[in-house]
Amino acid sequence: MNHLTTLILIALAGLAAQLVDGGLGMGFGVTSTTILVMLAGLGPAQASAVVHTAELGTTLVSGISHWRFGNVDWKVVAAIGIPGAVGSFAGATVLSNLSTEAAKPIMSLILAVIGANLMLRFSRGLTRRKLAAKPHSRGFLGGLGLVGGFIDATGGGGWGPVTTSTLLSAGRSEPRRIVGTVNTAEFLVTSAATLGFVIGMWQDLVTNLAAVAALLVGGVIAAPLAAWLVTRLNPILLGSFVGTLIVVLNLPTVLKAVGLDDNLWVVRVLVLAIGAVLSWRGAVKARHNSRAASEKEQLPEDLSVESGVDKHARTR
Repeated sequence: MNHLTTLILIALAGLAAQLVDGGLGMGFGVTSTTILVMLAGLGPAQASAVVHTAELGTTLVSGISHWRFGNVDWKVVAAIGIPGAVGSFAGATVLSNLSTEAAKPIMSLILAVIGANLMLRFSRGLTRRKLAAKPHSRGFLGGLGLVGGFIDATGGGGWGPVTTSTLLSAGRSEPRRIVGTVNTAEFLVTSAATLGFVIGMWQDLVTNLAAVAALLVGGVIAAPLAAWLVTRLNPILLGSFVGTLIVVLNLPTVLKAVGLDDNLWVVRVLVLAIGAVLSWRGAVKARHNSRAASEKEQLPEDLSVESGVDKHARTR
């Protein structure tokens, strides 16, 4: 594969990843890393380094935007972002010192687990939960940030799927505040990971600067399209599809590494079938939850109407 073809594939990876991220609010790193490793032929460490360097710009702009719209809790940014930076620097250092043969199955395993998490998360549908009054402890946020940062660097992505999904499921803050805070903290995580890759593999990073630019170009082109699509795409179907695709692409690499490389096509078909079932289940649950929420919102109004009718009857 010639250099120009590789750069085109990387730009397409950025485009696809930005479409996913625009639709789900997460997934840029996971999607682009999977494509870079599987289709563009980059090694795991090189792919993660390219993704995190490109994300320096995207996370900075994202954080500023969320701050301007009042979506950032700076105490939580510090509580989750600083441990996340420590974890991501450690993850980048570990990945930089692993051979490609050893790193590829590890990265594929992390990506496959993240993909499976997306499949399961969206199979439950998207529900609005009543916010809990008690905020998260600093210890919980620190531990979540540390784990999320390490996974993000070694897996080439995963900060959003790990941290955002966990905080959303806990239901202790508004979704917009969670997304804005986590995205702002991601700049610290991305900066630390990039520093780790600069120290561990400076020459490789310089060599792949064209790939960084290609990934950014693809993401910039897709950004306005993603903003338009997010109002029209079903997030449950998109999340299920992306999770299934990530598992399909990465699970065979894991199985090959442990010697289970017979009939991998059966594994792919099985994953696709499971993904289809979970996607259908999530869509059904989402419709049910949406209908139930609408009925609950209309109930007080209906009761008040009935009460008014009864009162009028008694007056007569």
